[in-house]
Amino acid sequence: MNAPLPDHVLKALESLSLDDKYTLERGLAFMSGIQALVRLPILQQTRDAMSGLHTAGFISGYRGSPLGGYDQALWKAKAHLVKHNIVFQPGVNEELGATAVWGTQQLDLHPERQRFDGVFGLWYGKGPGVDRCSDVFKHANMAGTAKHGGVIAVAGDDHAAKSSSVAHQSDHIFKACGFPVFFPSSVQEILDLGLHAYAMSRFSGLWAGMKTIQEVVESASTVSVDPDRVRIVVPTEFGMPAGGLNIRWPDTALEQEARLMDYKWYAALAYIRANRLNQTVLDSPHARLGLMASGKAYNDLRQALHDLGLDEEACRQIGLRVHKVAVVWPLEASATREFATGLQEILVIEEKRQMIEYQLKEELYNWREDVRPNVLGKFCEPEGDRTGGEWSHDHPASQWLLRAQADLNPALIAKAVAQRIDKLRLLDGRDPALRERIAARLAVIEAKERSLKELGKSSAERVPWFCSGCPHNTSTKVPEGSRALAGIGCHYMAMWMGRQTETVTQMGGEGVNWVGQAPFTNESHVFVNLGDGTYFHSGVLAIRQAIAAKVNVTYKILYNDAVAMTGGQPVDGTLSVAAMTRELEAEGASKVVVVTDDVDRYADGQICGLAPGVEVHHRDELDRIQRALREVQGCTVIIYEQTCATELRRRRKRGLAPKLAKRVVINELVCEGCGDCSAQSNCLSVEAVETEFGRKRRINQSSCNQDFSCLKGFCPSFVTVEGGQLRAPKAGGGIPALGSLPVLPEPALPNAESAYGIVVAGIGGTGVITIGQLLGMAAHLEGKGIVTQESAGLAQKGGATWSHVQIANRPEAVYTTRVGMAEADLIMGCDPIVAAHSSTLGMMRAGRTRVALNTHETPTAALVHEPGWQFPAHQCDHALRHAVGQDNVGQLDAVELATRVLGDAIYANPLMLGYAWQKGWIPLSRSALRRAIELNGVQVDNNLTAFEWGRRVAHDAAAVMRMVIPPQPVVWARASAPAAGDVERLIERRRGYLASYQDTAYAEQYLQMVRRVQAAERALGGSRLTEAVARNLFKLMAYKDEYEVARLLTDPSFHKQIAEQFEGDYTVSFNLAPPWLGGGKGGQAPGKHAFGPIWQPLLRSLPRFRKLRGTWLDPFGYRADRRLDRALLAEYRERLELVLSTLRATNLARSIEIASVPDAIKGYGHVRIKSVEAARLTWQQLQPQG
Repeated sequence: MNAPLPDHVLKALESLSLDDKYTLERGLAFMSGIQALVRLPILQQTRDAMSGLHTAGFISGYRGSPLGGYDQALWKAKAHLVKHNIVFQPGVNEELGATAVWGTQQLDLHPERQRFDGVFGLWYGKGPGVDRCSDVFKHANMAGTAKHGGVIAVAGDDHAAKSSSVAHQSDHIFKACGFPVFFPSSVQEILDLGLHAYAMSRFSGLWAGMKTIQEVVESASTVSVDPDRVRIVVPTEFGMPAGGLNIRWPDTALEQEARLMDYKWYAALAYIRANRLNQTVLDSPHARLGLMASGKAYNDLRQALHDLGLDEEACRQIGLRVHKVAVVWPLEASATREFATGLQEILVIEEKRQMIEYQLKEELYNWREDVRPNVLGKFCEPEGDRTGGEWSHDHPASQWLLRAQADLNPALIAKAVAQRIDKLRLLDGRDPALRERIAARLAVIEAKERSLKELGKSSAERVPWFCSGCPHNTSTKVPEGSRALAGIGCHYMAMWMGRQTETVTQMGGEGVNWVGQAPFTNESHVFVNLGDGTYFHSGVLAIRQAIAAKVNVTYKILYNDAVAMTGGQPVDGTLSVAAMTRELEAEGASKVVVVTDDVDRYADGQICGLAPGVEVHHRDELDRIQRALREVQGCTVIIYEQTCATELRRRRKRGLAPKLAKRVVINELVCEGCGDCSAQSNCLSVEAVETEFGRKRRINQSSCNQDFSCLKGFCPSFVTVEGGQLRAPKAGGGIPALGSLPVLPEPALPNAESAYGIVVAGIGGTGVITIGQLLGMAAHLEGKGIVTQESAGLAQKGGATWSHVQIANRPEAVYTTRVGMAEADLIMGCDPIVAAHSSTLGMMRAGRTRVALNTHETPTAALVHEPGWQFPAHQCDHALRHAVGQDNVGQLDAVELATRVLGDAIYANPLMLGYAWQKGWIPLSRSALRRAIELNGVQVDNNLTAFEWGRRVAHDAAAVMRMVIPPQPVVWARASAPAAGDVERLIERRRGYLASYQDTAYAEQYLQMVRRVQAAERALGGSRLTEAVARNLFKLMAYKDEYEVARLLTDPSFHKQIAEQFEGDYTVSFNLAPPWLGGGKGGQAPGKHAFGPIWQPLLRSLPRFRKLRGTWLDPFGYRADRRLDRALLAEYRERLELVLSTLRATNLARSIEIASVPDAIKGYGHVRIKSVEAARLTWQQLQPQG
């Protein structure tokens, strides 16, 4: 039995609120690093008020991961900020936001006009935004801060370029601007060091830099919000110059420089020293090896030491000393000197390029050689090498110890620390068990690295992709013979979508690289993708440069009315399409064209004020327009206007945009599975479905954003339903209420004395991060140590995403934000592909890790361009069982079960949570998890129900199956591959179909040929050839001509299927491209037209004339398509005769290949012709052999 929850936990379950992170005056609150950056100015203002100061705050900057959600968090907290006199005004770009923050400090120049004693500022931006702000940063830092103001510049660094066009590190640019650099290692330190940063900024007159990275700022944990938690010591021994160090006017440039060089930096050092911000956290009386780290690297070091079996006592025994650096520049010398004294060697552990290491070497340079420790960091110097470090070697990269590229992790650090321990012989004479523990951990790391190397690259990847219905699915296409240059934003992903899109520039430089190429190339023109957010940020200057240089270029401004990459924020301004056309005309663009999905709005005068001569066209004409503009001299512009699909979906849900009463349905019998609809739309909501007649396509109505680009697929299977609405999801009938079922026993929960690592692995945008947040909140409610860390950025665009959760009975037992190599206790695999990804496998260890796997097969973006792509279920299953052992994987199809019991697949993840909990794999109480779901406040009842159904599957899967689907046995885990099909049933089913298709005599022709093949194969044993002929002969005989398409589209069973999906007063239209309507000129596919209810009687009557099929009276039989259908059937029969005349055991396999070739013939019109050409080529290569 599990121990009952203590009273303080029960009280927290009842009283806690999600607003605690902003409203709680003191005590503990659960918050993320982003939310801590919201709370920080509130804390600063509260502390000022406690000191008798009447201050205010100002926040400005520009979004970008890992700070992509900061502005949204500030908007949500507006009511709390207003109470504390804090104003948030996002910048049009980073530089202008920084200038606005600088302005808050200039208020002190006119004290008579001030409404407050001072205004403290906070600037935020992604690492590249720091780079572009260096000018204003230097100016503002030289000028100084206000006495009761102070400024923090918060940089969001992406060390491993997980969601950036380039890996970046802001330490060095902050240093170049003269900012002291704070590097918090936890959410708590964002608050604590943030308060120190403001105090230091006020004291020294310097702006303070704060470096944040994803592993910290996108993590969440329990923190103290006591306003008096941080004790600030203002240095008294520092000699201030006359007039102090704060901002003043007049103030010459050289006076500012002298004040900076002579006083400000040293005032900052005095503050760092007085408050002991850098300190030795672990010491030994006979220390020989010093370990120095900051930020995330410090967390990883602690985890590495733990993994090596080196607790604090063991570290003291072998002579280790650990120094934590909170301010990485300037490195305060007295604490460093104290740390270094008596050491033989110092290993500096920091990510990216050296910051601490070089300063440390400089500070120790003049020490006597007999007392100066050897300093290592990035490179391991060869034995006896005293030549001066890496700069003295031709190829120092061969000596990497702690790499500078990408990032570090506990496994890399553990190997480096173990190497230095061994080198210094620190284990000599110590307990042999220490050496054994270290060796065991190194063996685990090496074995895992070896297995991952042998595994190689995953057979399938979840590559980030445009959302369903995204405007960029169409807007980023370029005509044949042209190429495009990529831009910053979601459309950046076009580079891996086969769209002749390449290279990338910094934000605002889009297309200007062409200015440097154009004079020296035979290429006459390029297209450039530019988002509307980037245009407003700085991209208009790039267009201005292209116009000034007189290069031939077409900018495609992708006006989607949102900053989609970072979460759908509004563009920071009010520039409309019409205003943009006028601005571009004034800039001197040769021609401006507006392309839109809704031309009627322009025709009706809803949008007016376009610049003279601007044409408006429907997006379907984009290819023609691009072909025309690439011939125009100078800089031309296409403004492609269509709202971001995800943002439009949000607005429709909130009633801010009208819901569209139009949906698309695919008639699966008409569908040929060619994939042209996917190729045309690039849309992930067009999914594959396996049917008796092969792979077809189906629209996922749940994820569809009603863009309708799939209708461009040259196929008559697409039907539009207008006027009604989708039926509300309903659970399967006959499923008992949970309350009527027996009470389940509660499982024994795992011990979390040391950190218990959970990784939720799944698809971005499906609630993976929400599960991590629920686990985090539940752990906080129980008073446990908790750190969660999530991934956003590109991952949310359908890519692989992970949420890391570390839970321990005590906060001190959690060292780092991410689950390390071979250290996962539970993998919640919400998607098999992500669960079997090398990154996930690297965290698994047989004997420790358990996997709760949702086996549902969600297709990847590969299906868009590979119609035959198969989900790698077997490979995923094999990889997982190989990694953790056969008995440590629990499987269920959570999507299917959620749909059946709750009517919606959206509840699959909470169902998985209940499953894993009932298995005894989560160290949290049921009451805490349920309370966390309640606090989340989204579909609470259904999510709780899903959680409980997940528990029941874990307890007794067979019983749940009987309840959910009584008539038939169903296994929620993925079934093994089916046995060979029932050939007789297959033959009879197709014979009956052909009788309806034409007549009984036609069906008998089919049967006779199949029986001949069957008889010939019987002598050889088996039925594979018979099955191949039965399938493929049927396919060619049942070619989909006008009679057949009309029969299938008007079939009552199809309309019954529509009625089961939709309700209300709806009409059905067919989308066809009949040749008598023309089109298809200039190499383009014929256009499709909607045929509404008025045409249905004609379509219903058409199949009655199918007896004319193939006769001289057949009006359609003379068309090239129908002649090709008949010719293909004749060819196939001839080839079967040849196969039968030469069939023997030695050529059976080749004969099956020949018989199966028509399986690759798919589609209609030009699509089908292309596949026929490929099939005939294959036949030529497979001539039957004797």
